[in-house]
Amino acid sequence: MRVIVSGGGTGGHIYPAIALVHEIQRQEPDSAFMYIGTKNGLEKDIVEREHLPFHALDITGFRRKISIENVKTVMRFLKGVSKSKSLIHKFAPDVVIGTGGYVCGPVVYAAAKLHVPTVIHEQNSVPGLTNKFLSKYVDHVALSMEEADSYFTKGNTVLTGNPRASEILNGNGKIGIESVGLKTGKKTVLVFGGSRGARPINEAVIELLPTIATKDYQLIYITGEVHYEQVIAEVNAQGKPENISIQPFIHNMPDVLAGVDLVVSRAGATSLAEFTALALPSILIPSPYVTNNHQEKNARALEKHGAAKVITESELTGASLHKAIDDIMSNPVKRETMMKKAKEQGIPDAAHRLYQLIRSGENLK
Repeated sequence: MRVIVSGGGTGGHIYPAIALVHEIQRQEPDSAFMYIGTKNGLEKDIVEREHLPFHALDITGFRRKISIENVKTVMRFLKGVSKSKSLIHKFAPDVVIGTGGYVCGPVVYAAAKLHVPTVIHEQNSVPGLTNKFLSKYVDHVALSMEEADSYFTKGNTVLTGNPRASEILNGNGKIGIESVGLKTGKKTVLVFGGSRGARPINEAVIELLPTIATKDYQLIYITGEVHYEQVIAEVNAQGKPENISIQPFIHNMPDVLAGVDLVVSRAGATSLAEFTALALPSILIPSPYVTNNHQEKNARALEKHGAAKVITESELTGASLHKAIDDIMSNPVKRETMMKKAKEQGIPDAAHRLYQLIRSGENLK
């Protein structure tokens, strides 16, 4: 199979694309790929580490308010469509797949106009502008969350889950816990605020550390590299408890996630797919700085099903976070129920389901 993949801007768009590539490679080792992204996005380095051919477009997103920049964006879009058509003619793909971000717009639109089979993947409960635009032209819209279905009107949606979920299942919990210097066989909470960290979460964790020292569970806190020095200095000044491990970043996240019992984090779609695939209960602190407040909507969808507890950033304090963690960690029945509900929301074979959709066009609902 010959496949063009496009997705960019954030890891939430890129990592599902890479997970899908891996699944296609497992199923059809002779497949050929081309990845189309932006010149300055995260995708270039990530894709090249995967040894995939990479081509860049000069493209920007639309402003939501009237702006002269939108005129420039239209011109870049049209140029992007022209370049995409040229790449499609040369590569002759069997399918073109978009996983989100504005770079997908010209690529997938060009493929649809050339009558090449097209699929887009929407990770969030609230779709972005690009996917809503493309949904009118593509053959299939693959969804990670059923709540997104109502935003698409063409009737071409299929619930597949997030391909990234399939790549998180092979972690070794013992290795993960040992790698951060904590004890295996002990209940563990993981707290992190995304790859760059989050200052409000840092402040809440620092405030609750003295109380965590008295608990029968342990805590891993990932600060983000930008915040690590400041956080570790404040923690050391208070006297760092033995049952807490503070890390700037963790590279073996599948192993660590496999070894923990509760996660406290932001509510990015890819993270939620990982938690549900692993049947992990979660306390979610959505970022309020994202388009359409989609993180809170992602989080509320899990909370509605009983798999998560949501604390908004405006409600977040050391006391509120401590209470939420204790309510779950001190109540085995509640934790087990949340695990069951998280598992019900997970689609651990998401990469294979998306591959099947691409390969056969079957409706997987």
